[in-house]
Amino acid sequence: MPQYSPAKKSLGQNFLVDRRIVTRIIAAAELTPEDTVLEVGPGRGTLTRPLAEYAASLTAIELDDDLAAALTTEFASEPHVRVIHADAREIDISTIAPPHAPYKLIANLPYYAAQPIVRRFLEAEHKPTLMVIMLQREVARTMTAAPGDMSLLSVATQLYGKPRIVTSVPPRAFRPAPKVTSAVVRIDVFPRPALPIDSIDAFFTLVRAGFSAPRKQIHNCLQQGLSIPRIDAEALLSDADIDARRRPQTLSLVDWGSLYAAWRLRYPDTHADAEGLREN
Repeated sequence: MPQYSPAKKSLGQNFLVDRRIVTRIIAAAELTPEDTVLEVGPGRGTLTRPLAEYAASLTAIELDDDLAAALTTEFASEPHVRVIHADAREIDISTIAPPHAPYKLIANLPYYAAQPIVRRFLEAEHKPTLMVIMLQREVARTMTAAPGDMSLLSVATQLYGKPRIVTSVPPRAFRPAPKVTSAVVRIDVFPRPALPIDSIDAFFTLVRAGFSAPRKQIHNCLQQGLSIPRIDAEALLSDADIDARRRPQTLSLVDWGSLYAAWRLRYPDTHADAEGLREN
């Protein structure tokens, strides 16, 4: 067994050590001997080892050069395991996931990089069929929120897949222990977005405008976020059959789809400047 380096605070490293959580992650992924798996953030290999036993092919992407080298040494005799030293926020997904071949993504994500990595894979041309990810519990709750507690992140996640929280993970499950509770989230990724929208960027321009002032009523948010007169914002909501007095967090994904359709009819040439899952 190779020697693994200590946790690096600069990379937000908290290594999973609780085998019960590992078992729950593996169960949530519903792995079969035919599966191709990408693991992001393998760290010291706590998840990598059981994944290597289940999957037909496993690619582990590790940013830390010391950990990547140690993992490469550990799995050198297992040809179906590949370790790549790279940043999952920047890597070309087509180089690690064969086009048209289904794959599952499993990840224990550092908090600072969780949302960019999730966004990158959900918005990729070649998406995973399933994601099982570990991240901060508050972020997990936001991803899985129902109307009444929705946010930009909720809409963006649920546009691409069906998320659910598998389990909470206490700080003691990691070494070193983080200061916050984590959660495992499973996302069943849709083959195409849940709404029939003609432009992902234009859709998120609208949604970002809608959440530009979450505590205000939706007509005020659209007026402010889209820089349009109040009468136009109210007309847009009327077209979509949405009460102008509602708060943006109460709108469902279907509501956003109706609002987008109405907006594109009234403003077909709107410039799109949204950034998907990235929060304001």
